[in-house]
Amino acid sequence: MTTLSTRLQSVHRHIHHACRAAGRDVRSVHLLAVSKTQPADAIREAHAAGQQMFGENYVQEALDKINTLADLRPKIEWHLIGPLQANKTRVVAEAFDWVHSVDRLKIAERLSDQRPSHLPPLSICLQVNISAEISKSGLSPDNVRPLAHEIARLPRLRLRGLMAIPEPAATLATQREPHRALHSLFEQLRADGIDLDTLSMGMSADMEAAILEGATMVRVGTAIFGARS
Repeated sequence: MTTLSTRLQSVHRHIHHACRAAGRDVRSVHLLAVSKTQPADAIREAHAAGQQMFGENYVQEALDKINTLADLRPKIEWHLIGPLQANKTRVVAEAFDWVHSVDRLKIAERLSDQRPSHLPPLSICLQVNISAEISKSGLSPDNVRPLAHEIARLPRLRLRGLMAIPEPAATLATQREPHRALHSLFEQLRADGIDLDTLSMGMSADMEAAILEGATMVRVGTAIFGARS
């Protein structure tokens, strides 16, 4: 049976190969292990195998795991990658290190107001609906720049970059197109003077395309943990 450690090593090899194809330093791409629906013991096992960054979709499920794994809290970076409702911002501001799914000023303002002063600023990505899918959350590309400038001024947040979940595509060339568009938007914001360092894009199926187009963080779940329950 393939172990979690072996699967994690395989994902890292995939990232290395994609970085080599892109002519990039492998250290420029970080792996976010998507641990939604996985038990806390699986996260502990992944951490023991060297993984430090974990992404969760559901706030209450994530809080339960954060509490269960309290002994590892200084060594784990917790990322919320799922939708965030206004009534959950306080617990997220108190418990997480990153939120990837901000697409409204109201949510950002609440996170900034509710971030405890003894913690570092909460790292934020703006979620962009880069493929204009009706079923997906996120900002339209045209609305990203004005919101980014407003959020960049909030005192208890650090705007790090952009996140997207592009529409599935069949070929590498077509996979690259939305990732290229997100990277272009990212560079526009940097040209505006916003100090961004994170492009959260690419999952198991489109990781190579994302890395070729500049992803700095890829989100992988099943390939690490196995099929979700």
